[in-house]
Amino acid sequence: MDREFRVTQYATIASALEMVEMPEEDAAPALLLIDNGMDELDEDILSLLKKRFSCSYLVLLSDRFDFQVMLKAFQLGALGYIVKEISCDRLVATLRLVAMGERVLPPQLADELQSRPSLADALEVERPVDAACLSDRELEILRWLIMGCPNKVISKRMEISEATVKVHVKAVLRKLRVKNRTQAAIWAANHGMRGRVTEVEPDLPVGMHVPPAAQLAPMELAAR
Repeated sequence: MDREFRVTQYATIASALEMVEMPEEDAAPALLLIDNGMDELDEDILSLLKKRFSCSYLVLLSDRFDFQVMLKAFQLGALGYIVKEISCDRLVATLRLVAMGERVLPPQLADELQSRPSLADALEVERPVDAACLSDRELEILRWLIMGCPNKVISKRMEISEATVKVHVKAVLRKLRVKNRTQAAIWAANHGMRGRVTEVEPDLPVGMHVPPAAQLAPMELAAR
């Protein structure tokens, strides 16, 4: 991991406000990895960090999966939510995806979706009669979204350009009248849809190809 990410600062959650008060001339880290432990999410601190380091990507690290904490973290601007049982290889792969601006969902979300038959109602996701009028290509995109795949992976798997994937994703969100990919995946699961089944490398995100570390430029990482 040292060859890809460089830890520039380490602090506890209690000292988060000290980071907010850092001088403007201090270089903002590329990633903010916040260890939330088993605590409830401190929305004020998360909002302050996101506002202070608006150009940094934010990832929340938790001892256990908490659906509501995950949703709130994404609503506050986080791009990743990671449960600590993750392996080192997958952690690096996840951080790499976030560093490219991709939103990464935890694998525990799939089990959560299956155990909650009315998640769409809980999230106040509208389900109009015409919401299911998706084209075959849009339905295919939606199945990949259920798996939490980023646009780059979907593009490779479907053999279409990433720009085309983005167009279809926007169309899916518009037709389902949801705000983001997470709500689209929840809508799909609530309607009995399943994600795509594909062969993947062990313990790595779906479709993620990890190049040799030597090919990656070092990236600054602020660990919390």
